[in-house]
Amino acid sequence: MKPPLLLVGQGSNDDGDSAEFGRFVHRLRCRLDEQAADVSGGYLERATPRLSDSVASLVARGHHRLVALPLSLSRVSDDFPAAMALEQERHPTLMYDYGRPLGPDPRVLAVLAERLKDAAADIVEPVSERPRLRVVDSAAVLDEIPRIEPGETAVVLVGEGSTDPVANAEVHRVSRLFWETHAYDFMTVETAFVSVTPPGVPGGLERCRRLGAKRVIVVPYLLFAGVMLEKVWAQALAYGAGHPDLDIRCAEVIGDCETLADVVIDRYEEALQLVH
Repeated sequence: MKPPLLLVGQGSNDDGDSAEFGRFVHRLRCRLDEQAADVSGGYLERATPRLSDSVASLVARGHHRLVALPLSLSRVSDDFPAAMALEQERHPTLMYDYGRPLGPDPRVLAVLAERLKDAAADIVEPVSERPRLRVVDSAAVLDEIPRIEPGETAVVLVGEGSTDPVANAEVHRVSRLFWETHAYDFMTVETAFVSVTPPGVPGGLERCRRLGAKRVIVVPYLLFAGVMLEKVWAQALAYGAGHPDLDIRCAEVIGDCETLADVVIDRYEEALQLVH
């Protein structure tokens, strides 16, 4: 039997994020069940299940070695190794290996490209029929939408924002990678952040407007829907209210999907190979 996979999230007071995290853990449990590998998930803070409870449950089921993988798109904070070291103190027989964070894996960028494509579609359906697309527009009826070419369309890739300058720089790097690999037909890919550090979403939109964009597509560089995504939409809506001539669209997050599961499983298998 293989060592179990322990997914570690940072945690927040966000029921939406926690629910999708739980669904993703279940997806991985189903995927790895054929390989006789257990899967669990826990948060470092605020949300449940807590990391300490998940580790205790695995140890109680007879697991004394595991692969701990931070479910994060950015640089892992020092809280992660500190928390795992604390768990080892609580369970002296416990041994663990780290899996690499997801980061800008080419498959993650490909999912972002799918979200961008959905949001860029000129055929606009009712919101209830297109769960991966939000159009920020003050008009109640969009019966005639002028054709806007990709060269007249800018993209704002929005990261969460951090007090860690290295993590923020990584989001800028992802924006450039995304532009050159998946969005080269578009005018530009600018970077913005939900909070903590500038520029915010309005700042990214304003830069695109000044560059001459007729349409701007906001692409959240976030794993799961929840409060962070709602903040992105709220900032875009507020900016759009003051700039009705600019077509602003918001894409969906990466979300619980098979491609994301593929990346996580590869990180897990990679960690196992390093052990052997």
